[in-house]
Amino acid sequence: MIEITFQNHEDAKGLFQYLQPYFSSSGISENNILHFEDQHIVKINSNQKEHVKLVKEVFCQFIIKGKRDDWFRRILQEQYYYEDREEQQQILEIIHSILEGHREDLKSFLKDADVENNVKTAVKEMLHGNISFSFDSFVKFRMRPLMEQLAKYVEISIDEYKMEQEYQMFVQTLREFLHNRQAKWNVIHLIMDDGVFFFDELFNEFKRAELTRLIDRKLISNHPVYVDSVTIAPLLSIAPETIYLYSDEIEQPLIRTIQNIFEERLVLCPIDEFYRAKQAYFSLANKKI
Repeated sequence: MIEITFQNHEDAKGLFQYLQPYFSSSGISENNILHFEDQHIVKINSNQKEHVKLVKEVFCQFIIKGKRDDWFRRILQEQYYYEDREEQQQILEIIHSILEGHREDLKSFLKDADVENNVKTAVKEMLHGNISFSFDSFVKFRMRPLMEQLAKYVEISIDEYKMEQEYQMFVQTLREFLHNRQAKWNVIHLIMDDGVFFFDELFNEFKRAELTRLIDRKLISNHPVYVDSVTIAPLLSIAPETIYLYSDEIEQPLIRTIQNIFEERLVLCPIDEFYRAKQAYFSLANKKI
């Protein structure tokens, strides 16, 4: 028999609801699990090996899926004073992206923080045979290393959230700068391959010294860290109506930033398209001659 006592009624109800479908789908009678609402107790009336194994699996799922985000929110609120639910949710989304393996750049800061494996280890050590224990004591003492790991996830994700907020403010500032600029050229062709190369609408290449002269010095002085003087600063200074950007690696961060700033002014093309467009232009020009 396994008997788990909770301080919180919702936690007891949550585990009971997690257990029910698992027991039913395994052909185990629901009479084997009881929920005493007045005492916040969940009891499993069986010590059969397969039943105990099932309880371990479900208990892990309850902690990982049912409680983990609650704990993340509590850390955000109690340790970092993030009270706003929307802000909490945005940070949680970053945490989930790390946990799901989508942020390798951030995962490197959390090499030893294997949340799921640590939950399974703690549950395995706790649940065996006939046992009665307090869920809240289990969390406080057995799950302390896990809580420390969750706090690391929160810390890293808050830093990332702040950087993303700063980035969005930076992009918005440059959009406003662009909005107030008059276009010096209607069309710019920009190749990003082994270097960055600018061409006007007649496919004449800009020399680097010419691009440097075109840069509005306010951009560099107001945003010395963030504004790329090779690419973004000339584009903003020229403020073209349309930018044809040619690259075979459109997911690189600089291109995403150009997309975010110039939005509908930007047209992304593979590099081969530049040479086709250039050839077509000069073929047409020669025919007119």
